[in-house]
Amino acid sequence: MASARHVIVAGAGIGGLTAALALARAGLRVTVLEQAARLEETGAGLQLSPNATRILIELGLRDLLAPAVMSPHAVRIMSGGSGREIVRIPLADAERRYGAPYWTIHRGDLQAALAAAAKTTIDITLRLGTRLEDFVAHSNGVTVQGRNDRQVIDERGVALIGADGIWSSVSALLKRQNKPSFRHRTAWRALIPADRVPDEFRAPFVNLWLGLDAHLVHYPVKGGRLINVVAIVHDEWNETGWSAAGSRDEILRHFARWSWADKARDLIAIPEQWLKWALYERASPFRGGVGPVTLIGDAAHPMLPFLAQGAGMAIEDAAVLAAMLGKYIDDPVDALRGYEGARRHRTERAQKASASQAKIYGKTGPEALVRNLVMKAMGGEKLRARYDWLYTWKPPELVVPHTHDQLPPT
Repeated sequence: MASARHVIVAGAGIGGLTAALALARAGLRVTVLEQAARLEETGAGLQLSPNATRILIELGLRDLLAPAVMSPHAVRIMSGGSGREIVRIPLADAERRYGAPYWTIHRGDLQAALAAAAKTTIDITLRLGTRLEDFVAHSNGVTVQGRNDRQVIDERGVALIGADGIWSSVSALLKRQNKPSFRHRTAWRALIPADRVPDEFRAPFVNLWLGLDAHLVHYPVKGGRLINVVAIVHDEWNETGWSAAGSRDEILRHFARWSWADKARDLIAIPEQWLKWALYERASPFRGGVGPVTLIGDAAHPMLPFLAQGAGMAIEDAAVLAAMLGKYIDDPVDALRGYEGARRHRTERAQKASASQAKIYGKTGPEALVRNLVMKAMGGEKLRARYDWLYTWKPPELVVPHTHDQLPPT
């Protein structure tokens, strides 16, 4: 018989580890299956807006994350062609305005902090080097079969949470979603030692350059020791994965001298080697799981990075899921459907807003000039107010279960 309070999570990324911590705090026992043998420092930097940081702080991670995060003073939107600042969106007072800070951090640092917290939580078991191969739902919950180098592993629980990314094995086994679609863009990333960039780029700002057929984002991470650089370009290269090698000459071809300011090109020219990944999303909303199985994060609703909310939505998912399962553990299937109903509108809105932002970033010629003039006329405060619906979100209380409560209608 499945453990009455045991939840299995597939994937030890940001969403999966946050879910494990939130579920454990809600009184559940959690096993996390991760196919990687080691949690390596991969991926690009992240912007964590207040809707995400307040959850991490609520989980007790503020002090653990403090050495790795930066709190940017503003987003500086720059003209890729002229190199001049268009407008500045203030962030220095984010904690006063939204009740939680705005952080930049390297993805590897966040994952390491989450993993460290999970390893010291008695109700969390982290199984690295274990690949999920199949699952079977039954009247007592779900049985999951995994495999590592030495043996086949069976885990039984009341629920299985697929937090295993855009190419999710759990999603594929559910057979409820279309495959992600390539969006004809690639993202290039590199880390630069802070002492190799101009003083203005070491300052605590998120710098967003909008230019012809590309945009460029860079900001400090690692407590200011490194500068995270991400360039997103129109491209037909569409291999899957996070770590394909790319060269400086290749990325510079997307930032031609006649269309991009020297300051931007000079920054891009510093790293000799880059890593790149193709951008995919799923246009249709998550249809929901089946029985005691559901998905969170990119497994459920992959989105383009133009709203900087991929990690944020996964963290939000984890908090809502834990609240639902913790409170309504006696009826886990209904709890999962309640989680899905609670998340559907918000994640769909974030996906659409990100796609809309991509169109705004991609304007060229006279349309780009009009865009820049409109942003400048609006000013930073009004532009920031457009994100209030994102940043003011708060998670439901992570409560101790009450076995006689009934699941509210969704």
